[in-house]
Amino acid sequence: MPLATLAKVLSQAQARNAACLGFVCQGWEDARAYVAAGEAAGAPVILSAGPGARANMPVPLWGEMFRTLARSATIPVVAHLDHGRTVEECVEAIDAGFSSVMIDGSALPLAENIALTNAVSDAARAVGVSVEAEVGQVGYEDGAPSAGTTLEEATTFAAETRVDALAISVGNLHLQTKDHAIIDWQRLAEIEAVTSMPLVLHGGSGIRHEDRARLAQTHRVRKLNVGTELRQRFGGEIRAALMADPDLFDRTAIITRAAPALQALATDLLRQSWRG
Repeated sequence: MPLATLAKVLSQAQARNAACLGFVCQGWEDARAYVAAGEAAGAPVILSAGPGARANMPVPLWGEMFRTLARSATIPVVAHLDHGRTVEECVEAIDAGFSSVMIDGSALPLAENIALTNAVSDAARAVGVSVEAEVGQVGYEDGAPSAGTTLEEATTFAAETRVDALAISVGNLHLQTKDHAIIDWQRLAEIEAVTSMPLVLHGGSGIRHEDRARLAQTHRVRKLNVGTELRQRFGGEIRAALMADPDLFDRTAIITRAAPALQALATDLLRQSWRG
């Protein structure tokens, strides 16, 4: 089927008090596994091309790959640009056929973030593409620190922008290798009270499974980004295959052995998040 917009799948998630998963993609093999997982779980999938992915493969190729996967799928597939930093990056993705873009101006002063977001929104809405933005900063484990989203930021941003989803910082962190994020539930509830759009948490791999369910079922978090735990599984399976067969050298053979475990984990995660 044609690519779905982020707005469409978030609306479906809202109707069932569930969360969509934004899968951080690195190539054909993992993106294909995530779509197959969506088919198995009966859940939509959001295929995301982040800055690292775009450094290794041009945006037009990502767009064509995502469209190819969507065409043969029976579940909604979203092609999403993750962490676009400029209008130009987002427009390139729109021109490449992406159905959703994230403009990340979270490192900018609030007024500049709002202006940047509105410029991207104008370009995206003209062609029916969804927009995610971020206010407050989600940091990285052992890297850049977080700056938690404040109520003033959330209130002003919600009033002065037109986005389909808002990423916030409430204790979530990128690239956590263990699920030990401490969510600020009070701040999340306060942000929900002053905003109306679906909320997004990046760094979903660091959030405990029981907290992921709570975020969707009793709060308005409709998208969780996941990547680290899946890369850990994929990398671990590749390592195991090479240790089991030291003579193995063919890339396709190696990945073929590792892909089923990746798909199985993605299927489990989707079933947990989409059951509502």
